[in-house]
Amino acid sequence: MRLAIFKQFFHDTSLFSPSSKFQGQIESKKEEKRWLFYATDFQSLMYPCFILCRIFGIFPYKINTSSLKTSKSYNIPSTLIMCFFCFYSLIIIYMGNIYGYFHDNVRKSIANNSFYIFGSFIMIVTLVLSSPRIRLLQIIHQISSRLSPESYQQSSMLIHAKDIFGFSFILIQSALCYDPNFPIVNYLSTIYMILLVFVMDMLYINCVCVLKACFKKINDDLANLLITNNKSHSVMWIYHEQRDHLLLIELNDLKKRHLMVSDTVQRLNIIFSPQLLATIALSFMEITFELYFNMVKWKNGLYINLAKQIHHTYILTYVIYYFVKIALIAWACETGKNQAIKISTTVHDVLNNINDKQIKHELHLFSLQLMHCDNTFSAKGLSLNATLVRAVSDQPFTVIV
Repeated sequence: MRLAIFKQFFHDTSLFSPSSKFQGQIESKKEEKRWLFYATDFQSLMYPCFILCRIFGIFPYKINTSSLKTSKSYNIPSTLIMCFFCFYSLIIIYMGNIYGYFHDNVRKSIANNSFYIFGSFIMIVTLVLSSPRIRLLQIIHQISSRLSPESYQQSSMLIHAKDIFGFSFILIQSALCYDPNFPIVNYLSTIYMILLVFVMDMLYINCVCVLKACFKKINDDLANLLITNNKSHSVMWIYHEQRDHLLLIELNDLKKRHLMVSDTVQRLNIIFSPQLLATIALSFMEITFELYFNMVKWKNGLYINLAKQIHHTYILTYVIYYFVKIALIAWACETGKNQAIKISTTVHDVLNNINDKQIKHELHLFSLQLMHCDNTFSAKGLSLNATLVRAVSDQPFTVIV
C-alpha cells in the first residue's frame, strides 16, 4: 500500500522524473520541423550562423544529431580560403604603406591601417583557434540539450533576424560602395574581411544567448524545487525521507549543471577574447574617424551636391552598423550576467523555505559555489556591458570636440 502511494506521488511530481521529461523533450524536438525564426534545438538555432561560417571557410565541421565533428572534406578548402585572404590582407597593408595606395592624408592612413590590421588579426586568430572553438561549441551543444523547444523559439527570432538581416545589410552596403577603379581582388578581400568579422561576432552573441538560456533553466528548476517542496508537505510524513532524498539528488544535479555552465563561460571568454578586443578597437576606430571626417565637413556648411549627400548617408549607416553591433554584444553579455546573478537570489529564497538540515547544507554549498564562480562575460578583463557602449558612444564626440 505504501509503495503504491509513493509511486503515485513520484509520478505526479514532475521534479522527480527528470529522465522521462528529458526523453520526452528529445522526442518532441525530433518531431518539430526546423524553420527560420522557429528553432527547436541548438542546431536549428545556430543554423543560419553555421551556414554563413561554412561559406567563409570558418566552419570545417560536420553537424550530427548529437555532436559536432571536424570534417576533413571541409577542413582543407576552409584552411586554404582562410590562408589566402589572410595573406592577401597583409599584402594590402604592405602595398598601401610602401607604394602609397592608402590616402596621403595622415588621418586617412591611420584609419585604413587600423581597419586592415585589426581585420587581419581577427582572421588569423579565427584560423588559429579553430580547434578550441569546435570543442567549445560541442560543450555548449551538450549543456543546452536540457533546454526546452520553447526556450529556443524565444531566442530564435532575435538570433536569426540579426544574422540574416545583418549579413544582407553588409552585402548591399558593399555593393553600393563598389569603385570600378579599385582592384577586384582587393575589393573581394575587404568584403571577405568585413563579413568574417561580422559572422564571428554574431557567433559569439549566439553562444552568450544560449548560455543565458542555460542559466535561466537552472534558475527556473531551482524555483520549481521550492514550489514542489511546498506542495509535498501535504503528503504523509512517512514519505518525507524519500522526498528529501530526491530533493538532494535534484539539487546536486543543479549544482553540477551550474558549475558546467560557469566553466563554459570562462572557456568562452578565453577563446573569444582576442577577437572581441580587436572588434572593439576596430569599431572604436571606425566610428571615431568616420564621424571626425564628416563632422568637419558638415561644419563648413550644407552640401547641395547629391553625391555628397549620398556619401554622408552611407557613412551614417556605416557608423550605425558598428554601434549596433557593439550594443548587441554588450546587451547579450549584460543580460547573461544578470541571469546568472538571479540564481543566487533564488538559492536564498529556497534556503529560507526549507527546514531539512541536509538540504540546507547543500544549499549553503551551492551559495558558496555561486560566490566563487565569476560569470561575467569579458575580454581579457574588459567587461562587456552597458559601460562599454557608453564609452564607445561618448569618446568619438570628445575627440571631435
